[in-house]
Amino acid sequence: MDLDTFRARAGHWFKPYAALWITMLVGGVLVVIMALLGAEVYDNVVDDEGLTSLDLPALELSQSLRNPALDAGVTAFTNIGGGIGMPILASMLTAWLTFLSRTWRPIILVGGAAAVSTVATTIGKRLVGRTRPDHVEAVPPYETSPSFPSGHTLNTTVVIGVLVYIMCLQFEIAWARITAIAAGVVFIIAMGLSRVFLGHHWLTDVMAGWFLGLAWVGIVILAHRLFHVLRKREHAGPAPTFEHPAIRDEQPS
Repeated sequence: MDLDTFRARAGHWFKPYAALWITMLVGGVLVVIMALLGAEVYDNVVDDEGLTSLDLPALELSQSLRNPALDAGVTAFTNIGGGIGMPILASMLTAWLTFLSRTWRPIILVGGAAAVSTVATTIGKRLVGRTRPDHVEAVPPYETSPSFPSGHTLNTTVVIGVLVYIMCLQFEIAWARITAIAAGVVFIIAMGLSRVFLGHHWLTDVMAGWFLGLAWVGIVILAHRLFHVLRKREHAGPAPTFEHPAIRDEQPS
């Protein structure tokens, strides 16, 4: 392989992936900044007890719906979105999509998206330091880390959102895409509401998780679409040039 061929092939590979990583890096910084701004907005909308007009009514409604069987079922479900359950679920689905697509892109997209959502969750919790609902109002096992934003909700929104996007790219059948989108939306909403139902988070913690998560998913999708545009352009190569017959006939023999 000569040097020019090597450079051409390296360019075809490097430019699209460079655009993918740069867009995700810049987007990740923007999401972290949004988490910082969300913390500032939070300070301006809560009362002296750190609550909004939505939080107490949502908690009271959740308490009125609880019973031992439902509490156990919701607790089992919410554990899927935790620090152990979500990595296992994400790893299984990512490995499956990697096998089907025969590319590393599912690992890159899901791994990068999850890393940024974890950072945004950590920063938001440390900056706000919001107290969770009292243990007497919650269903055990209790959690003691800061409440805002809901890490279960944010990370689930990001991981499931990106996985659903990759599934829609992988499957061309309409019913498969619709099923993946519907299942993903239900799962994300249910995960957030489970945190409120169990008294582990205030409703506004969950709403912040949804908002930040969807914003980051949108940036990841944008980065991937840009990757595809550049990759297609690099592999297409320069447009062929056609010489007009009259010009060709005028050339000396």
